[in-house]
Amino acid sequence: MRQLSALPRPSVFLPLLLVVALTLAWPFRMAEAADRARIEAFLNVTGFDVALDSIAESAESAPRMLGFEAQDFGIEWTRMAGKVFDTKVMRAMALDILEQTLDDSMLNVAVDFYASDLGQRLVAVENESHGTDDEMKRTEGARLVAEMVKSGDPRLELYKRMGAAIGGAEAGLRAYQEIQVRFLLAASAAGVIDLKVDIDELRAMMKTREGEVLRAIRESSLAASAYTYRDFSVEELTDYTEALEGPEMRKVYELLNAVQFEITANRFEELARQMADLQPQQSL
Repeated sequence: MRQLSALPRPSVFLPLLLVVALTLAWPFRMAEAADRARIEAFLNVTGFDVALDSIAESAESAPRMLGFEAQDFGIEWTRMAGKVFDTKVMRAMALDILEQTLDDSMLNVAVDFYASDLGQRLVAVENESHGTDDEMKRTEGARLVAEMVKSGDPRLELYKRMGAAIGGAEAGLRAYQEIQVRFLLAASAAGVIDLKVDIDELRAMMKTREGEVLRAIRESSLAASAYTYRDFSVEELTDYTEALEGPEMRKVYELLNAVQFEITANRFEELARQMADLQPQQSL
């Protein structure tokens, strides 16, 4: 399943697959939500379970956001980050939310597509992409993009349509900023850093970098798509694009992106609280 990758450090988070729009809260509560067992199956079939697990990779950027390196917090850092970003905890959080918000219509549309032969092939390469070295994926993806630009490959336009169908770079940027704000404020409240600006000043500072970050999102997004879907034909990618552009599938991604955003922000806030118990500059 196409997923988000929008967190406080673009060089770390944005290379994953394709950046998606992340809304700040799920916008509706369904009267008849799907049951938990069906939602668990839905997560597995669509690959959203792996997308959730990949949130744990974002922890490595947290110290740098605060002006530190992970080793500054000593040998306890890895243990603490692993506990906060425990994949079982994050999956349980997702299930709790989706039980209240994912209706049968949305679930069925997504499962029908992703359970197909094409859908399962797509999920397989998307899941594999999560485990691929980011730098290698970025470099190889950029090379493929350059070749496609030179040859006029129609897949480039399909990649852009796919990104737009699930939100677009602008919404990814807004989510990137919001998660960063929540983390910095939580770190300040926990005494990890001394934040000398208020929230409005913080947002104004971020706005000065919007152009740079937006370019990074778009370039990373395109390179990741080129790498991930390199073995699919134009016809197959057209089918995928049209599926993503369907109204029910858009609703699915709007909800799942909101869920992933909320879990990510929640975990970063918890990480900030627990970082207060570690001492920077502790020797390894």
